[in-house]
Amino acid sequence: MALLHKATLRPTKLDLLATWLPDRQWFAGSTGVELVSRGAYRFDDPAGEVGIESLLVSTPDGPVHHVPLTYRAAPLDGADAWLVGTTEHSVLGRRWVYDGCVDQVYAAALAHAIRTGSGQAEQYFEVDGRRQVREPNMTITVSGAVDADADPVGAVRRVVDEDSTLVVTDTVELVVVRRPGGADAAGAALLGRWPGQPTSVPLAYLRAR
Repeated sequence: MALLHKATLRPTKLDLLATWLPDRQWFAGSTGVELVSRGAYRFDDPAGEVGIESLLVSTPDGPVHHVPLTYRAAPLDGADAWLVGTTEHSVLGRRWVYDGCVDQVYAAALAHAIRTGSGQAEQYFEVDGRRQVREPNMTITVSGAVDADADPVGAVRRVVDEDSTLVVTDTVELVVVRRPGGADAAGAALLGRWPGQPTSVPLAYLRAR
């Protein structure tokens, strides 16, 4: 389960992405315009240290882009090139925001979601000591074989950022689809559906090394 805080962010996630996204080679939208949020989903970090959220965003007239992010309380060693930016969280303080594809915590969470079929984490707020569930704004499902007893993914060894992003770990390769829509799922995959997207489309694939 993912615990959320009723807090403000300065700059906001969309503000950070509006600056960062146009420099990605897989970005296919207009520059200099506001981004629109189409949906989001979260995974859980078992250690409770790293926030893991994937955003679906677009420009008003462009395709939807799939952007996994991790939120950390301190810089991630060796990941400066993958830093989206920093933001001030009104409850947690400064947060370092990274492209999740370089973050071992994201890779492990994505692999776990696909292998076990668990999909996205339940989200909730703590309000006056009581849990208040936040309803998801998109649907996440899993297709293909699952293997809950597989070896841990280990470290992220290589990231190849092209039209889709390849994440190579010790035991698996993960492919993150950056502009989802149209392709059929091949093998074990994470699928998503959001308002305006009537059918589930692949967001990421897993394959053993």
